[in-house]
Amino acid sequence: MWSLGEFRTGVIGFCLMLIISVSLSDFHPNVREPSVIWQQGAAGSVRTRRSSGLRTEPADDGKCNDSRMFQGLLRKETHAYSFDLSGELSLVWVGDGTGVILVLTTFRIPLFVITYAQSKLYRSDDYGKTFQDITGLINDTYIRTEFGMGLGPENSGKVILVGDVSGGSNGGRIFRSSDFAHTFVQTDLPFHPLFPVLYNPENSNNLLLISKDFGLWISRNFGKSWSQIHHSVCSAKWGAGNAILFTTSINESCSFQLQTLKRTSDFGQTFKVLMERVYSFGLWGRFLLASVIDEGRIRRRIHVSKDQGDYWSVAQLPSVTHEQFYSVLAANDDMVVIHVDDLGDTGYGTIYTSDERGIVYSKSLERHLYTTKGGETDFINITSLRGVYIASVLAEDNSIHSVITFDQGGEWTPIRKPENTKCDSTAKDKDKCSLHLHGQYSISQNLQVPMLPLTEPSAVGIIISHGSVGDAVSLSRPGVYLSDDGGYSWSLVLDGPHHYAIIDSGGLIVAVEQSELPINTIKYSTDEGQCWLNYTFTDEPLMFTGLASEPGARSLNVTVWGYHPGNFRRVWVSYTIDFASLLTHSCEEHDYIKWLAHSTDPGAPADGCVLGYKEHYLRLRKSSMCRNGRDYIVNRESTYCTCTLDDYMCDFGYFRKENESVCEEQPELRGHELELCIFGEKEKLRTNGYRKIPGDKCVGGVNPIREEMDMRRKCTGDLAPETKDAVSSSSIPAITSVVIVLLIAVVAVVLIIKKHVCGGRFLVHRYSVLRQHVDTLGDEPLDTGMADPQRSIVYRDDSDEDLLE
Repeated sequence: MWSLGEFRTGVIGFCLMLIISVSLSDFHPNVREPSVIWQQGAAGSVRTRRSSGLRTEPADDGKCNDSRMFQGLLRKETHAYSFDLSGELSLVWVGDGTGVILVLTTFRIPLFVITYAQSKLYRSDDYGKTFQDITGLINDTYIRTEFGMGLGPENSGKVILVGDVSGGSNGGRIFRSSDFAHTFVQTDLPFHPLFPVLYNPENSNNLLLISKDFGLWISRNFGKSWSQIHHSVCSAKWGAGNAILFTTSINESCSFQLQTLKRTSDFGQTFKVLMERVYSFGLWGRFLLASVIDEGRIRRRIHVSKDQGDYWSVAQLPSVTHEQFYSVLAANDDMVVIHVDDLGDTGYGTIYTSDERGIVYSKSLERHLYTTKGGETDFINITSLRGVYIASVLAEDNSIHSVITFDQGGEWTPIRKPENTKCDSTAKDKDKCSLHLHGQYSISQNLQVPMLPLTEPSAVGIIISHGSVGDAVSLSRPGVYLSDDGGYSWSLVLDGPHHYAIIDSGGLIVAVEQSELPINTIKYSTDEGQCWLNYTFTDEPLMFTGLASEPGARSLNVTVWGYHPGNFRRVWVSYTIDFASLLTHSCEEHDYIKWLAHSTDPGAPADGCVLGYKEHYLRLRKSSMCRNGRDYIVNRESTYCTCTLDDYMCDFGYFRKENESVCEEQPELRGHELELCIFGEKEKLRTNGYRKIPGDKCVGGVNPIREEMDMRRKCTGDLAPETKDAVSSSSIPAITSVVIVLLIAVVAVVLIIKKHVCGGRFLVHRYSVLRQHVDTLGDEPLDTGMADPQRSIVYRDDSDEDLLE
């Protein structure tokens, strides 16, 4: 089949897009072909050790193996496949450990008043080594690219393809499969879908769809039949059990912001109104958040519910104007982490962390980088070690600095400088600087950063990221840095920008260097980046677009995607490499070593105590060249710690300065009573500035007292009756004057508190800004590092044509 390049004119361009890896957010088909056969770490022959915990194995002083000895083995397990021409390519994994991959290739050509569109569907059941064209199973129907492939939860084997039959049709068309895409059943719909299909996570036969005319449709037999249960529906989500949460609008276009939040627990037989004047809502674990507009339609405020909307409380966060926003950065069953935008178009705001109820929030990090226009933030949840977040801070001179927390936002510190690097030109003191990591903001500024930081729950402690070493993030060509202990220590492992992937639960790391030239070489490391070997996977170089590996990092297969350059023909090609031929035997007990997470002072009794407990892991030795395997389970042992001040966060109205552990009162609230609005009632908070971190499991030890007192009587009481009997009539005028002055002062204090603490401009919530891990349910459960995250199975990238410019 001829490529779009054959039809190319000054108007019609050629577009290539690949949907591939959980770790990719921006591909650049730029990889420079390496000129060496083997190489050691990025800093010459520097070798690194485990720097923390009980894992103190010595570093191997020998050189890295010669990669030529493995070329023949890997060549036998390298599988190439060429796809028909397409403008876009989408890839999804069907199930965990099944080896089933679906690839959808599509292209569209606008021809005056009509558009010519075609798609091809391919299936692999061996992790991408071979593919079969199964387009005939869907009657050559064009499948929508934006949400055409909807996969059921876990290993249900269910797949729904949404066809594009909008031209003159009264309804849409879907293709349903319950056997991992072996067969499909065509079903015509009485409506046209507007959003992706929503699976009930507890019963994948129950489905939701919103139609283009904003009707809410439900199926209880895996899409065989559908019934409309409500009209004028703007958004919908599955709650616990069979509960359905959705918003309705007074008009049928959902353009009006005043919406009503409702719930049905019997598939549309009955409905309960949960909240009026809702602007948006989101569901994170047990926390249901709704942004509610006040009666004046000027302000908004966030309401929190832990029982799917039966009872609500108001989140106590700083007030913001309508020009500001706030966004949920992370959440679990213990707490919520929220960014609140600062006043004005500053590009930064403040991170707050909640108590266990999700109601009272404490300041965690000031000047947190989060752009207003593009919505870029460098906040990263490190899923390979609990309690670790990385973020960027915008300094007053507009330089960007990276900071890290190991206790869910309780304390933030600069990232330690790697030992095998030197400070760059941004450092005022060449001996003192820190590591700064590139995130989404760097990508948005078109720096040479092809990937975001990468971390996997099954690869304990491993973080891979682009970065620079100095006083701030540098604009120069970045290198690739790796931490094997959850962010406490780092090493420069690769010079220059790369694409990278973690496979076999961290037992193997692969990388491809960014280049504008065709490439045919992939790098791999079996010792967490100490040594890198090169493998030439093809004799015919290709324009590289990205790496694909199965979500979860448990597979030993990795796929290199790209296309062969040409003037008139460009065809998608894939090279799947099975590293099982390299790691031939399964790891045994002697291949692992005991390691204490969060260890910074091995001689101290509290060493490794974070969030109230220690965790010992069995981790693979760097020198062990074996496979963890798909059945590998992270081995951990936990022990509780005695409570210290580190187990407490700053309470509402208090904050910690950077690099300090003492909580200080916020200057604007100093001397004021702190007013709370819990469960709709006004209360007063008396505190010494600390509260236990949600999820902290420490016992005994330090226990700062935190008291909440019902002060409503004091707020509403009259001061005059309390003093009336103790004064004479002659002093009444003077006392009256004093009382008037006091009342004026009280009113002023109340107004200040209202403005800065419990009211003022209400909060504007952007629920959809962070979409790093969108699951098949349509919700946005954000990774927390406290449990395995939802598996992302659909990946998108920008047009290759844009990347080539």
